[in-house]
Amino acid sequence: MPVVASSAVDRVDYTPSSRALDVWYRGGGQYRYLDVPQTLYEELLAAPSIGAFVNQRIKPNFGFLEMSGRRRFQLHDDLESK
Repeated sequence: MPVVASSAVDRVDYTPSSRALDVWYRGGGQYRYLDVPQTLYEELLAAPSIGAFVNQRIKPNFGFLEMSGRRRFQLHDDLESK
């Protein structure tokens, strides 16, 4: 799963058999874009701006599913005292 150099996108992953492109955004959201050709995924990895590529070439052209966000755990006050 490639970690990409982007201020908007944390990492991306692609599953050729289902043509699913998973994008994890720095804000914590994860989206699965559907029926994305592998050549477009390869173009994404080579793009000078990953965020701009996703905004211009992926979001307007492919359906998506919003996946569950990252879980963040906090230590509760009552646990800290034990």
